[in-house]
Amino acid sequence: MNVIEALNWRYAAKQMNGNKVPQDKLDNILEAIRLSASSIGLQPYTILNIENPELREKLQVAANNQPQITQSSNLLVFAAWTEVTEEKVDKYMSDIAVTRGIKVNDLAGFKQMAMGVANMPGDHSVWTAKQAYIALGTALIAAAEQEVDATPMEGFNGEMIDEILGLKAQGLKSVVLLPLGYRDEEKDMLSKAKKVRRSRKELVLDLV
Repeated sequence: MNVIEALNWRYAAKQMNGNKVPQDKLDNILEAIRLSASSIGLQPYTILNIENPELREKLQVAANNQPQITQSSNLLVFAAWTEVTEEKVDKYMSDIAVTRGIKVNDLAGFKQMAMGVANMPGDHSVWTAKQAYIALGTALIAAAEQEVDATPMEGFNGEMIDEILGLKAQGLKSVVLLPLGYRDEEKDMLSKAKKVRRSRKELVLDLV
């Protein structure tokens, strides 16, 4: 499938059948997330890939008992950094230097720009959550390309999720959940429904 065919195929599955996503497909989705766009390339979030059934049962309670949490093959939790620190910026500068074979000192100007993010007033998690959503978009497209169903979820108790997963101690905050699996075409009444989207004319303003 090309990307348009994949996006026409995908929908937010309401019921999943419990079948496992093959490891190669899962790896491709996770690699796409790793390669996703991110402001200044910082990637200020962590992805938790949860397969443990008992853990997912606990998380399901915090997610208003949405069935996909336990019916899925894997549950991805997008957890944003609660703070962008100089230490994290320095780690990023070091990664750039090693990967590109340059000196950290050569990145002084770029670090200064990145520190503008670290020093910005207010709640850093607002900005980091936006970055996590960019990665979520990439994950949805990658999953569709692999013909794996993916259902983004915001309907959950973030404080409960964070406590169950011990995220606060790691400087993280749950932002969005993404169960990965396969649609149950018998139980999910929307599995064969036509996709409803605004027309291009309504959605896009062409200024030429």
